[in-house]
Amino acid sequence: MVEAQSWTTRRGSNPRFEPNNDQVLDIPVTPTAEIRQQHYSSLFSPNILTAAIIASWYFSNIGVLLLNKYLLSFYGYRYPIFLTMLHMLSCAAYSLFAIKWLEIVPFQQIHSRRQFFKILALSVIFCFSVVCGNTSLRYLPVSFNQAIGATTPFFTAIFAFVITCKKESAEVYLALVPVVLGIVLASNSEPLFHLFGFLVCVGSTAGRALKSVVQGLLLTSEGEKLHSMNLLLYMAPMAAMILLPFTLYIEGNVFAVTLEKGRGDGFMVFLLIGNATVAYLVNLTNFLVTKHTSALTLQVLGNAKAAVAAVVSVLIFRNPVTVMGMMGFGITIMGVVIYSEAKKRSKVTAH
Repeated sequence: MVEAQSWTTRRGSNPRFEPNNDQVLDIPVTPTAEIRQQHYSSLFSPNILTAAIIASWYFSNIGVLLLNKYLLSFYGYRYPIFLTMLHMLSCAAYSLFAIKWLEIVPFQQIHSRRQFFKILALSVIFCFSVVCGNTSLRYLPVSFNQAIGATTPFFTAIFAFVITCKKESAEVYLALVPVVLGIVLASNSEPLFHLFGFLVCVGSTAGRALKSVVQGLLLTSEGEKLHSMNLLLYMAPMAAMILLPFTLYIEGNVFAVTLEKGRGDGFMVFLLIGNATVAYLVNLTNFLVTKHTSALTLQVLGNAKAAVAAVVSVLIFRNPVTVMGMMGFGITIMGVVIYSEAKKRSKVTAH
């Protein structure tokens, strides 16, 4: 007859409860964000990864332009300020997710009230630029919008001279001549030219240039310098708050109109969400292209992007173009390329 085991005997026979058991559980360490990124990058060759990032940058940039144009001009959603505010809210939410949870870049905090007001000033300029850009798409074709946008170096040089008294070489200033000349030719021959649309598009281009100059001026010290992703995280909600009263005053009951249209048209909701998401991807892929290539490569790709966006716009929306307009756009792009090369040579000479 087998002797019945007591609870103490059974417990003692279980090796997991032995007091002298030296077994140690090997718990793996949670990988950091850098290790996870290296693992994901190792799955693809560097060339394939870089090509995919550049393609994503092109698709997102051209996609947000075409979606904005379709919504504001063809779909009848004539609320550019509210649309811009949706973009800002989307950028704030996605930036928080990318930095806090995905840990794409380290999180940086605002250290002083002075730094906060500097970022607020940049947000005001940012709002002005984006609202003007979206508004211009109501009146101008994307091709002409991109032609005007290509003149950003011209305004950058002007603001850099006026604000910081920074002088460029004669070669750099001469390279700006074809940039302006091309726009003059394109404007005179644009079949769908609209004066108000032209003026707000010029305002948007000047705003982008002013933001780059002011950003370099305000956030240059090591204690205040922010990563571009962190800067977007702070600027986007500030911009949304700035745009809210203008939306309510200028565009009226846009919230009620959007909700009413959304109930009867699910496709419009899909367009708005998709548009806001792609608007954030523009900023994310902009950072990734710079990280995996260089700032100069991004500038060159941006020049080519304007031409690609113009061609795609003509193919999709069938807006009329003239030979003189195409020549003017080509001269502007050529001038921007010459300007980039002149800037690069001037930096080499300076060093």
